[in-house]
Amino acid sequence: MREYSSPAKAEISDDARLTDTLYARAASEPNAVAARRQESGQWRDVTAAELHGDITAYAKALINAGIGHGDRVALLSRTRYEWTVVDYAIWSVGAVTVPVYETSSAEQIEWILSDSGAKAVFVETDAHAERITSVRARTPELKEIWRFDDPEFAELRGSGADVSDEDLEKRRTATRADDLATLIYTSGTTGRPKGCQLSHRNFLFIAHSALDGPARQVLRGRENPSTLLFLPLAHVFARFVQVMVIEAKATLGHFPSTGPELIEQFSVFKPTFLLAVPRVFEKVYTKAEQKATADGKGKIFAAAADTAIAYSKALATGRVPLTLKLKHALFAKLVYGKLLAALGGNADYAVSGGSALGARLGHFFRGIGFTIIEGYGLTETTAPTSVNSPEFNKIGTVGQPMPGTTIRIAEDGEVLLKGDHIMVGYWNNEKASKEAFTEDGFYRSGDLGSLDDDGFLSITGRKKEIIVTAGGKNVAPAVLEDRIRAHALVSQCMVVGDNRKFIAALVTIDPESFEQWKEANKKTGSLPELTEDPDLVATIQGAVDHANEAVSKAEAIKKFKILPSDFTEESGQMTASLKVKRHVVSKEWNKEIEEIYAG
Repeated sequence: MREYSSPAKAEISDDARLTDTLYARAASEPNAVAARRQESGQWRDVTAAELHGDITAYAKALINAGIGHGDRVALLSRTRYEWTVVDYAIWSVGAVTVPVYETSSAEQIEWILSDSGAKAVFVETDAHAERITSVRARTPELKEIWRFDDPEFAELRGSGADVSDEDLEKRRTATRADDLATLIYTSGTTGRPKGCQLSHRNFLFIAHSALDGPARQVLRGRENPSTLLFLPLAHVFARFVQVMVIEAKATLGHFPSTGPELIEQFSVFKPTFLLAVPRVFEKVYTKAEQKATADGKGKIFAAAADTAIAYSKALATGRVPLTLKLKHALFAKLVYGKLLAALGGNADYAVSGGSALGARLGHFFRGIGFTIIEGYGLTETTAPTSVNSPEFNKIGTVGQPMPGTTIRIAEDGEVLLKGDHIMVGYWNNEKASKEAFTEDGFYRSGDLGSLDDDGFLSITGRKKEIIVTAGGKNVAPAVLEDRIRAHALVSQCMVVGDNRKFIAALVTIDPESFEQWKEANKKTGSLPELTEDPDLVATIQGAVDHANEAVSKAEAIKKFKILPSDFTEESGQMTASLKVKRHVVSKEWNKEIEEIYAG
């Protein structure tokens, strides 16, 4: 199939805006729980009226500070309650939010602030403020820096007391659906970031398309839905989640980390659904596997995992053999129940995006009773453009087009997209905006994929990342990399081989899993000392062999090298959305790549 469209279910009026639902709820359901925030390590409910009060107070402060309709206001912080408050306050005055990753360097911050012409910026910490201050001389439009954790931030809240409710409402309702809501600068694996212009219509269209379509059962099909938002709100996926949860009148919680402490919070917050990137689910699996091994129950866990995967695959056929049902029931008591409790105990579904989850992990979680619905989208598409649904979930695909959207596969395999969720264009970059679209208005995603007979999309790689070997063989690295990364001991993988005689790979090791592996294999020493350890090499070879089963002999990885350190965002080798920056890795590990091909 070359093209597939899903009928529209959401219609956004021209005078709609992102603040409407939240303001209306504060009036009609003032005591409803709209959010939960952490205070002194404890979760506290925030009512719709309280959330509205915080937003309007800062909106009035912005008016008092001279922020006008269409002005850009930057926001540099980890995910926290104040992020959402300020975001909606900016929208309340008709201004435009410019999110900045809290890990961004001074150079990156300078570019975003200067290119966007931001007039003010909210930051979280002194370190953030120092980075802003260091580039302030080169960002002439910037007038104000406000810090969340500064005592003066509380004073800012009251600085707009002289602005009347009527004046604020006049400013808020002057905003139209096609007005700009945000500029999100694409982190990009190459080149300088481009500012994606996303409108109120873009967000409202995709949020309501999800709520009337694939997310209906998850968010509107149960009582008191809630989620814990822990992805960076500077990323479009988290931003979409924020909007969708508020539009659904569900409860939104914020947590500032995706580290090991996050998993502990699931059992405290008890969300009814989760939205995350694959790495979070990999960590849940790996942590459970490590604990089972440490307790001497590694073989039981392995058998339980295999049973869950087999059970999920059998569900897809519509027939589960009796013996498999019995094994599954046994492991449900011994293993699966504990895993579900670790995820909070209330959630049946999760949505995964950002990169490929992998079929094995998808089948494992569905097999234990926790279905992960995989989707696909980009910053330019306001996050999801296709997604599976609880009712019809084809593991290994990223689902059908969202309601009201169209997916077309070009002759060269590129995925082309159309719908009211597609960005307005790139800020101050007419040339890039024009190049991003076909003559008939489809957005060029840069991804390669295919549609099956039911309109389910599968992504096979990036158009620009196709490797062409010296023998002329085209190789899509994502197929191999996704399989290798699925191994518990692997953190990251990057396939190489452009203009080379064969395909090879750089592999990094997950630090937590490495310590467990050392103990199990009676090894001592650091990772740099053990990169050529025969047992470690043999373990990774197993992951490579598994990956090679998915491709032809000419596409298979012939050699690999284990690196002494991981790729990280801090080192500049990963984007903020946890994608490998291939050009950076290739340059910084060039010596190791040359060693692979020497001789």
